[in-house]
Formats: sequence, structure tokens, C-alpha cells
Amino acid sequence: MAIWVDEDTRLMVQGITGHQGKFHTKAMKEFGTEIVAGVTPGKGGEEVHGVPVYDSVEDAMETGANASIIFVPAPHAMDAVVEAVDAGIELVVVITDNVPFHDSMKFVHYGMCRGARIVGPNCPGIASPGKAKVGIFPNQIFSKGSIGVASRSGTLTYEIVASLTDAGLGQSTCVGLGGDPVTGSTFIDALEAFEKDDETEVIVLIGEIGGTAEEEAAAYIEKNITKRVYAYIAGRTAPPGKRMGHAGAIISEGMGDAKSKIDALENAGVKVAKFPSDVARLIKNDKVIR
Repeated sequence: MAIWVDEDTRLMVQGITGHQGKFHTKAMKEFGTEIVAGVTPGKGGEEVHGVPVYDSVEDAMETGANASIIFVPAPHAMDAVVEAVDAGIELVVVITDNVPFHDSMKFVHYGMCRGARIVGPNCPGIASPGKAKVGIFPNQIFSKGSIGVASRSGTLTYEIVASLTDAGLGQSTCVGLGGDPVTGSTFIDALEAFEKDDETEVIVLIGEIGGTAEEEAAAYIEKNITKRVYAYIAGRTAPPGKRMGHAGAIISEGMGDAKSKIDALENAGVKVAKFPSDVARLIKNDKVIR
């Protein structure tokens, strides 16, 4: 097993003819992802890296696609997500950043109502080594194993996953949730899925200052998670009241700072690394991987 993407993922790329769409289609295919269709209005009949291009999601559904990745520019991202959900796509990964806040609210809610899994916006996607990648992670950082990773930060994910691989600790699935204030999937969604996944033995959470996602995850872990959880929280040295990095990394009235997140996680039995490279060391020292 894996969570959310696996060997049965049949991917559609919306915005496949743009620069990013072309580049990452090639990289996803090299990772082993089965990409069955691309969508760009007005470009139907073309091919990108051997993938047929269609004018609409509805037309592309003849390929049996069950997942979609969005490389559509921000002003049109909401329409692209709605089009995919309306066509019956089960998983929509929204890579696009700078999506208007209210657009995100609308398509996240719409996906929930229609039973579709939305990941993002402004996220690096999902990767299950040896199975499929629906995202923009560098291929070379991964190795197959039993550590499930969920993160709000793209570049920190790359750094920590690479350090896990270098330490001989492979991954079952890595999920980049996105750093915007509104995202389609949360730490709790990932924790629930990893807890049920037979291939995942250990869970790693990568958080950052701002919002309450990590505190909510800590409360969920304490009541519902039996697997060992490790974490890293970025922003320990952030000046009070200053936004750092992502749009979601906003601290207000003493809420959402690094200390409150670390305290909540540690109180739930999570080991929190001081530096990104410490995550692999903590796991190896505990000898929790069979």
C-alpha cells in the first residue's frame, strides 16, 4: 500500500503544454508515474513526451484517468480544479501558487462535497517511491521504505527526505500539504492515512510557524496514533509578529509560534528535532524501523 497515490494511479496533467507542465511531466514519467493524458484548451491532438493532449478534462476521461495535477496559472486554477472534480477525478493535486484565498476556499469545499481528495494549493505534491509521483519533488532524493512524511514546506521536505535517504531510511509516501492558509488536505488527514497504511511504520511531520495545524495534529496524535511520530518545526528564531515564508506562516496574539507547536507535539509523545538533519538521527537512534 501507500497513501493517496500508488501503482494504480492514472494521472492527467492540466496545463501540460506550459513550461512547468512539460518539465514535470517528463520527471514524473521518469519516476514511474503512469501519465495517461494532458489537458490544454485549444491544444487537443498534440503530444507532450508521448502523452496525448486533450482540449478538456471531459474528453481526457476516456483514458481512464483517476488523478490530476494542476499546473494552470493562478487566475484559472479554481476552474481547473472544479472541471476535474466534476469529471469524477478522485485526487487533484494543485501545484499552482498565488491562488486567490477565496478561490482556494471555494474549490477545497467543493472537493469535500464531491468526495474528491484535494492536495494544495501551493504544494510540491505526493510521492510514493517505487510507485508514483504526482508532484514536483526532485526524483533523486527518494528511496523506498517505511517512513511516511507529511509537510507544510516544500524545500524543507526535500532536505529532510534527502537526509533520510542518505541515512538508509526509505519512505513509504511523502505528502507536501502546501503552506497557504487554506489547503485541501491537513496533517490530520495524512496522519489518519499513515496510521492505516501497512507499509508505514514511522511518521515524520514537517511544520512551521503560523496557524494551528501542528497543535491540532498533536491533539490527534495523542488520541489516535499508535505509530512513532517525529517532527521538525521551522521558525524557532523568527522575530515575534513577523511573517516568515509561506502565506500560512503568520503568528498573532501569541498563537502559532514555534514554542507552542513544539510543546504541544512533545506533550503528545512526539520527538521534535532541533535541526532538519536531526530527524534521521533520532529515528536511527531509536531503532524503530524493522
